[in-house]
Amino acid sequence: MVQPNPGRLRRMFEIFAVSSKLGLTSFGGPIAHLGYFHEEYVNKRKWIGELKYAELVALCQFLPGPASSQVGMGIGLYRGGIAGALAAWAGFTLPSAVVLVLFALLLQGTALADGGWLHGLKLTAVAIVAQAVWSMGVKLAAGRSRATIAALAAAATLLWPSGLTQVLIIAASALVGLWLYRSSPTPGALPAPSGEEPQSGSIRLRRSWAVASLAAFVGLLGLLPLVSRWWPNLGLQLFDVFYRAGSLVFGGGHVVLPLLQSEVVPRGWIGEADFLSGYGAAQAVPGPLFTFGSYLGASIHGVTGAILATIAIFLPAFLLVIGVLPFWHRLRGIPKVQYALQGVNAAVVGILLAALYDPIWVSSVQETGDFIVALLLFAMLMFWKLPPWVVVVAGAAGGAILGWIG
Repeated sequence: MVQPNPGRLRRMFEIFAVSSKLGLTSFGGPIAHLGYFHEEYVNKRKWIGELKYAELVALCQFLPGPASSQVGMGIGLYRGGIAGALAAWAGFTLPSAVVLVLFALLLQGTALADGGWLHGLKLTAVAIVAQAVWSMGVKLAAGRSRATIAALAAAATLLWPSGLTQVLIIAASALVGLWLYRSSPTPGALPAPSGEEPQSGSIRLRRSWAVASLAAFVGLLGLLPLVSRWWPNLGLQLFDVFYRAGSLVFGGGHVVLPLLQSEVVPRGWIGEADFLSGYGAAQAVPGPLFTFGSYLGASIHGVTGAILATIAIFLPAFLLVIGVLPFWHRLRGIPKVQYALQGVNAAVVGILLAALYDPIWVSSVQETGDFIVALLLFAMLMFWKLPPWVVVVAGAAGGAILGWIG
């Protein structure tokens, strides 16, 4: 019988404790999370060097999924192998997931769902997604060609709203980017870190584990839709929907909104109002925005649904980090990968812009008062630079006032 290693257990507990602290305090979205991570893991604890951290962030920006969560998983992988990656993910994710599950259960069967404050959360979602479109557009859709890709992606998303459409848009935009930017300077390639080992030599992970993780990622992405059709079961269908959402999101947590909306609302699993209210509530808690999936799972199928949705939406990110990180030092310098990603990133802005209009704007802004509240919330985020949780509280209060006046 294999005895547990006390030193290894202590290290796992340390990773979990540190990531839990970050999960309880990291407000502000993925970019802010990376700042918290840098201070805690690089400056304070020296768990990873400056250059390796920069490479890890670059890799996670290239991969689909929640970038900040993937960076945390990667640091856990460096620190404690696969178990360390699991501990880092659990600590960072559980605080916000538990809060959002409790919020979903509280809404069910109570009069809270009819409150004006809940409409205020929908208006908060308008402001937050508008800010995301603005910020991402400036960085990822600047210039005539990328702005055109974004506009066409938005138009196609609105004309043919489905999860498959978004996948085809991303694939087509990658090809367009590969063609348009083939003669431009290589964007954002990172030099090899001098004086540091290559990534594959620094991770306690056999190549066979990496290959198996990539095979599992691709296999589940292809098999889950087929299996859920052959055996129509709500739990299996939930796992399929949230796994695909976690597999196909490029550009940060906000982009998961249109993917999930096109899957769960048309099926009748959750109403439009409850969907947007949960998205607004997800802005008020620290940690990854992908725990919005925990709220949806709880709303659809109780605690069991929350567990399935949480595991499914983060599993692709986990498999990709384990599968790709050992090979990243070879992939990072390939110009064609970076050219294709320019097109993908511009398309992501367009998909998010389409989501800002439908379902967010058309279901939330019904009268002048709604527009005024959404405009003030947008100004609080963009120009006053207030923390998102403050804006969420203000949005709930504004909705309550509108309901009282009306």
